[in-house]
Amino acid sequence: MSDGLIVLLSAAFVNNVVLAKFLGLCPFMGVSSKISSAVGMGVATTFVLTLATLSTWMIEFAILRPLGLEFMRIIAFILVIAAVVQFTELYVKKAFPALYQALGVYLPLITTNCAVFGVALLAVQDNLSFIDTLMFSVGSATGFLIVITLFAGLRSQLALSDIPAAFKGSPIAFITAGFLSMAFMGFSGMA
Repeated sequence: MSDGLIVLLSAAFVNNVVLAKFLGLCPFMGVSSKISSAVGMGVATTFVLTLATLSTWMIEFAILRPLGLEFMRIIAFILVIAAVVQFTELYVKKAFPALYQALGVYLPLITTNCAVFGVALLAVQDNLSFIDTLMFSVGSATGFLIVITLFAGLRSQLALSDIPAAFKGSPIAFITAGFLSMAFMGFSGMA
């Protein structure tokens, strides 16, 4: 179990998909202006990323590799991710209409979130076991949730700060993301 915990912590902090692998920057920058929408996007992405990665791992090792169809990996993975996102979008629309409105176009864009596809692809390319894939996907999703929530908190504080006009908006957001990425580099000796 300690190996699984190391995989989980490493994926969440050391090899964070947003800050170390630079995947998922579109929702990271687009939805992180308010904490509530950032948490909603993080939870939705957590669900989609975990379920899609486990589903694609099973398809890879139960269907594609035994039949020699590895060349169909990208198409199969995209179809699975799109189906999981549609299921998630329908659920959020029904159960949390306010969150659905707050997320807007970013919820269906989870389909094209390269973090979801990247984690699924990394799990099969690294030949992780099912348990390690579960830990890797949960860790990556948790790392995404932590980072987008922290970044939303920082951006809400920046909105209250006196910032020179040239740095307002996206420039200061990218600078802050760079500092957050450097801060997460401090976890590199952890796992």
